[in-house]
Amino acid sequence: MESGTVEQTLPGLGIPESPGPAAAAKRVIGLTSSKRLMVVAGRSHPTLAEDIVSQIGCELGEMMLKTFVSGETYCRYEDSIRGSDLFIVQTAAIPVDQHLMELLIMINAAKLASAKRITAVIPWYFYVRQDKKSRPREPIAAKLVADLLQTAGADRVLTMDLHAGQVQGFFEIPVDHMTAVPMFAQYVRDLNLGDEIAVVSPDTGHAKIAGKFAEMVAADLVILNKVRPVHNEAKVTTVIGDVEGKVAVIIDDIIDTAGTLVAGAAALKAAGATRVYACATHGLFNGQALERIAASDIHKLVVTDTVPLDLLARPANVEVLSVAGILAETISNVFADDSVSAIFAGENQLF
Repeated sequence: MESGTVEQTLPGLGIPESPGPAAAAKRVIGLTSSKRLMVVAGRSHPTLAEDIVSQIGCELGEMMLKTFVSGETYCRYEDSIRGSDLFIVQTAAIPVDQHLMELLIMINAAKLASAKRITAVIPWYFYVRQDKKSRPREPIAAKLVADLLQTAGADRVLTMDLHAGQVQGFFEIPVDHMTAVPMFAQYVRDLNLGDEIAVVSPDTGHAKIAGKFAEMVAADLVILNKVRPVHNEAKVTTVIGDVEGKVAVIIDDIIDTAGTLVAGAAALKAAGATRVYACATHGLFNGQALERIAASDIHKLVVTDTVPLDLLARPANVEVLSVAGILAETISNVFADDSVSAIFAGENQLF
């Protein structure tokens, strides 16, 4: 005899029925993984930024940048940057503080606009020479800049020829370090200066980089010993090595007022060098630098365009090479998640 009762399963204990394909499709939205590369630039070096994007094969993103009467900087992205892989090009050109603040505001605006990844492309890094305390009560401004960039929202930094390798350690985000040394080595090789070449380090601190450069051009290494009585003033005391009858090639990272460079060239000529060439990544040329170089013993000085240069004001013995190709290739590799060090065959860490 049937009781008329129906067995029921407690909620959550039964075996769920498999939903059909149509029901499952309603609960899932399929997304295709896509990446967007966007490059924008601040007002520090628009020419370099245009050269970079022309080699990448894109255009600069539209930006509104202006300075209010009060002195404050205003920034707005005219294009949507949501989900994009954004590269912001800004270098430490004069006025340095204004361009630094502009970069921080651009990074913050990009973060708030939901850019997927923000890379600060800084060819000449802000405050890089203040990387340690040389005297009591001094700041470590390079570390402060690193903290500011990260706080603003940067996910990555791309820079060139840092004054000191430890600056990379100031960051908790990836730092891609580019170098112009291989480009300078190719330039020197193309000059066909002969077998008697001496690569000169301007001080003991750059001996390792100069040694790498000497290997690239198959030359001897010479080191200048110098002292600095005050800031931006140098005196060469000793030439360590033989330059008698040789072509001397000075390799450095920065030329500011050119006092060190001109003093070094004079010391090399006095030691018997037949001609003096010089290579430096960052040609700042402050003060009377160009006048000093024009009147110096330097046969040819080669710099890059990491900072804007007045090509009409440069003397005949100064030549400028562009780093746009290096930066464009690096940006492309970062965007494609390819190796950056492969661009330099692993020689971009020269410290």
